[in-house]
Amino acid sequence: MDILNETEETEGKIIIAETERLILRRYMTEDLQDLFEYLSDTEVVKYEPYKPLTIDDVKENLKWRIETDEMIAVELKASQEMIGNVYMGKRDFEALEIGYVFNRRFWGHGYAAESCRALIQRAFADGCHRIYAECDPDNKNSWKLLEALGFRREAHLRKNVYFWKDEDGKPIWKDTYVYAKLEEDM
Repeated sequence: MDILNETEETEGKIIIAETERLILRRYMTEDLQDLFEYLSDTEVVKYEPYKPLTIDDVKENLKWRIETDEMIAVELKASQEMIGNVYMGKRDFEALEIGYVFNRRFWGHGYAAESCRALIQRAFADGCHRIYAECDPDNKNSWKLLEALGFRREAHLRKNVYFWKDEDGKPIWKDTYVYAKLEEDM
């Protein structure tokens, strides 16, 4: 199951997939400013396990994104602007974990759904058995997107994870929804 390794190169870009409006590709050093724009936005990272990043943090993070095959940059064809990313992490038992983070300026235009749909179709065509996602129950836009993509809510894990601690050093526990889609659901 090497769905993210089969690519083509066009104009120096390693392309994973294309849709009508988007190019899904590997990260490049030229993505620094676009990446910084959304990873430094408090509203964008509100449900992520990290705080808004500084430009130095983003430089380091971009190095990792360039090296990994699990982070896929989403670029608008019309402007060639990198507007977000989809994460497709390989897991045991022919499964993938999906996640997504997009620049707030591009929310509400269907780009996350369009890019996820293309990658999900490709993953199942290439032998993936199951794709799952975890999200914060408070992140209604995220779980509504998963449901629109045909994912089913399989679990509501109560206070199973924490990313931050309060002023007394005690964990701030969070719930998690687990969604999944099987190849046979396509």
